[in-house]
Amino acid sequence: MKRLYFYAIVFLSTFHFACAQSLNEVPLDQAWKDKITSLAPEKQSFPAKKKNILVFSLHTGFKHWVIPHTEEMLKILGDKSGAFSVSGSKDITEFEAKNLKKYDAIILNNTCSVGDHRNLFWDKLKADAGKGYDSAALMKKAQELEANILSYVEKGGGLMVVHGGNTTLNNSWDFSRLLGASFDYHPKQQAIQVRLEDPNHPLVQAFPAEGFNHIDEPYFYKNAYAEGDFKPLLYFNNAEIEGQRKGQEKTEGKTYVSWIRAEGKGKVMYISPSHNAQSFENPDLLQFYLDGMQYVAGDVECDETPVGK
Repeated sequence: MKRLYFYAIVFLSTFHFACAQSLNEVPLDQAWKDKITSLAPEKQSFPAKKKNILVFSLHTGFKHWVIPHTEEMLKILGDKSGAFSVSGSKDITEFEAKNLKKYDAIILNNTCSVGDHRNLFWDKLKADAGKGYDSAALMKKAQELEANILSYVEKGGGLMVVHGGNTTLNNSWDFSRLLGASFDYHPKQQAIQVRLEDPNHPLVQAFPAEGFNHIDEPYFYKNAYAEGDFKPLLYFNNAEIEGQRKGQEKTEGKTYVSWIRAEGKGKVMYISPSHNAQSFENPDLLQFYLDGMQYVAGDVECDETPVGK
């Protein structure tokens, strides 16, 4: 009965907000933290030892207001379940090879880049260098930090990328293939019916068979996305999305909202929801995040067969 009541509230709230196309910012206060804590899972789904996770939340491009809420939500999931020790940072030196060794998994939290390079590391290094910087040296360092991520995952580290974090290194084909896609564009915020690709997959067991509805930016992708070298978990129907880019409208098929993939000994997961902290008030989505954290930390054995194969 409580579950039915919750979905009734979610449906009515979604209907109310759909007319506005987007949601207002909510304060990251103790009341919100207490609400998320009360909705968060009591324990992890897959038995495992406690792991260390870094939530990296630096942005140089678009600032998603949900960044601090997402970091706090992830910390709450780790603390309440006892599955993870979660720390946060905006310091790019965390991506030095010696520092990456401290973590079982890294989460890129809306780490949007900007400019022609669309390279978060270059953006930060350039900003710190000030006038008269050596562009070749800075780019070499930025490429070194990117290579460290690739090596980290290849050797067994985990990588979760949340929402706008897919633009971290958006022009890099190496990063695109690691993640499974690069960001292309998104239409306006709108009510999206997120559906389950395979209701029997262990990483989507938190959701009801019909999936869930929430207000978000429907992301479309480019580059490695066309290769389909990932196992899809969630999707939306293209025909249901309003405001698509003129000349590129998709009236058939689906676009994926979340997926996983193995890379060497490591695990990678992309989760698009959400641009809005209100989405985290869905306990099923919180469970999905916690299960995803366990996946990238190496705690979950599951089907990873790429959709493109």
